[in-house]
Amino acid sequence: MSVQIISSGKKPQYAVIPYDEWCKIQDRLEDLEDIAEARMLSARIASGEDETFPGGLVDRLLSGEHPLAVWRDYRGITGAALASACGVSAPAISQIECGKRDPSASLLKRLATALRCNMDDLMPAAD
Repeated sequence: MSVQIISSGKKPQYAVIPYDEWCKIQDRLEDLEDIAEARMLSARIASGEDETFPGGLVDRLLSGEHPLAVWRDYRGITGAALASACGVSAPAISQIECGKRDPSASLLKRLATALRCNMDDLMPAAD
């Protein structure tokens, strides 16, 4: 690498390098940042602090299936067990999943807690 050092007095002030070498340095720094971010994400997943989701879950959500049904199925919880955990009836869960009933904010919070997801994750997409 060819570098020109510009000094003021006896102290170096600037380093001048060819532009294409500067671009290579920037690319390498971006690669190192990406590697550090990937390692951090992998550590969060390994510790349980973060979670990944299979493509099938995403496909079902994108297809328009009710998110509550998708998340409940993904977590392996029956409608009756979810209802019991949230203090409502099994038919109430079924009605929500069929779009015949909207959950209250407090019920939505209990559902999200039981399914270990965000409240927003349980809301159907707007038409």
